[in-house]
Amino acid sequence: MLRTAAVIDVGSNTVRLVTARFGAAHLDELHTERVRLGLGHELEATGRLDEDSIAEAADAVRAYCEEARRQGAHSLEVLVTAPGRQAENGDELVAALTRAAGYPVRVLTADEEAELSFAGAVAWAKPEAAVVAVVDLGGASTEIAVGRPETGPVWMRSVDLGALRLTTRLRESGGDLDAARAAVAEAFAGMAPPTPGAALIAGGSARALGRVAGLVLGPEELAEATGVLAELSPEEITERFEVGRHRAPLVLAAALIVAEVQQRLLVPLEVTGAGLREGALLAALDEAAA
Repeated sequence: MLRTAAVIDVGSNTVRLVTARFGAAHLDELHTERVRLGLGHELEATGRLDEDSIAEAADAVRAYCEEARRQGAHSLEVLVTAPGRQAENGDELVAALTRAAGYPVRVLTADEEAELSFAGAVAWAKPEAAVVAVVDLGGASTEIAVGRPETGPVWMRSVDLGALRLTTRLRESGGDLDAARAAVAEAFAGMAPPTPGAALIAGGSARALGRVAGLVLGPEELAEATGVLAELSPEEITERFEVGRHRAPLVLAAALIVAEVQQRLLVPLEVTGAGLREGALLAALDEAAA
């Protein structure tokens, strides 16, 4: 019997709905849509979310819950990532989202986010390496998980720095790349992940960076992309590389973060279109099968 599952992901840059239909052993994505809120800007600027932003997030969740039900979703989960963990008033956000959804939402720990991203990326990309790293580049945080595709991650770390947070710092510094690089190096200081045979990177900003630098991000590709992006306005990035106008301002910061991560993993990163949400849908498939 085919069933429909839905996941609503409340992140630092967007609120996104994904629905999928699954049978006994397969899952087919049916529908996705998103609204951009940019909660990560407020996390970086004040550490709190204002009432209007919380209300907008709740409105998006309410609308997406209704849409998921219209699509016949048998299961529906609302996941909250960095905004729920990092905001000083994250409990207010969670309460508003719970009222909007009509049932408790789930605030993911950093490890849970890393595990779901690993599962989703590996299932879609099907890497052949025995040990794989998956990087989830978000707006306010970056998660790295390393492990075997068949058994899951055994090493996980989360850093409270993502493309949206770093973009805010770049703007405040007048575009000082040296200061931004120093901030990234400080955020990842001391991180020594196991060296994988292959690495995948998920997230909207990573996909946008892939349009600039290609889908395989090694040191040369990242250095060249950083040099190009530093000379372009967001409008020029959109026109030249067909990056969405809301995502274009974040791509330079994404390149700086990915370059730091790549140096620590020691292998190129392959951009993948699947991650956290697909991992959550796979978890729903496993639960249904059980």
